[in-house]
Amino acid sequence: MRALVTGATGFTGGALARWLAGRGDAVRAFVRDRRRAADLESAGIELVEGDLTQRESIRPALAGIDVVYNIAALYRAAGLPAARYRAVNADAVGAIVEEAQRAGVRRVVHCSTVGVHGDIEHPPANEDAPLRPGDVYQETKLEGERIGRDAAARTGVELVITRPTGIYGPGDRRLFKLFGGVAKRRFVVLGSGRIFYHLTFIDDLCAGFRLCATVPGAAGRTYILGGGEVTDLNELVRVIAGVAGVPPPRVRLPVWPVWLAGAVCEVVCGLIRVEPPIYRRRVDFFTKSRSFDIGRARAELGFAPAVGLREGIGRTLEWYREHAWI
Repeated sequence: MRALVTGATGFTGGALARWLAGRGDAVRAFVRDRRRAADLESAGIELVEGDLTQRESIRPALAGIDVVYNIAALYRAAGLPAARYRAVNADAVGAIVEEAQRAGVRRVVHCSTVGVHGDIEHPPANEDAPLRPGDVYQETKLEGERIGRDAAARTGVELVITRPTGIYGPGDRRLFKLFGGVAKRRFVVLGSGRIFYHLTFIDDLCAGFRLCATVPGAAGRTYILGGGEVTDLNELVRVIAGVAGVPPPRVRLPVWPVWLAGAVCEVVCGLIRVEPPIYRRRVDFFTKSRSFDIGRARAELGFAPAVGLREGIGRTLEWYREHAWI
């Protein structure tokens, strides 16, 4: 297939572009700055420079494309107004679907997040669980789903929405604080650690994305994509420590003082536009349960996560060591 991948200079989008190209798809990457994408170009991936918030720059990227994988997202950054999140995470989704119709693109696979479900009271949650986004990132990702569906209904473009669980793998920076912290014996558990955390290895996620692009019956559907194993945080930390060959962390701290410090840091750092060293979202990692049912993706897509938790953690830690991150 001829595929366009947005967000290709990020971890997930870049991994997907390379994974698709490695399996014979003709891949075009939509990037804001081609200087940050030299590794993609060297892998035979065509680069198109543009900005998703500027509709006219989307149009040239769609020429001759069969399917769009919209992976681009504005994650959590200090000092950004809600309007900026909305422009990238919500409004751009509708623009992509509308421009896809004009270009003759048959399907758009849009990457959302399981975060739109918030804290899971009755795990495991499926795609029909209550929607309770907890911050501006999750709120605008949910808004992007709604805008995308409305645009698809107007245009006839086949839209498939994916909600991945926590994404990890070689090259990931976002969960490096967990993996690297445990491996370097610097990780501190806040609270009891008895909350579920559901991981997805990047290769399995890429395979799931492509199934969403190719299975005819996926059109108009929403799928949670996650790994085949779910643990609580305590067990996850023990597994990481075991694979890393270090003792599991023993230090535990209560949640509320760190949460309060995070709230203060967010306000102060937001005023001076620097990334806070502590923020409430990081504390949420220790307090909100994340466990999901991937039965719909298994049954309708044939999604079958192939990388076990210990294998995925081992491959991730090996990459960190090879690149001197740990």
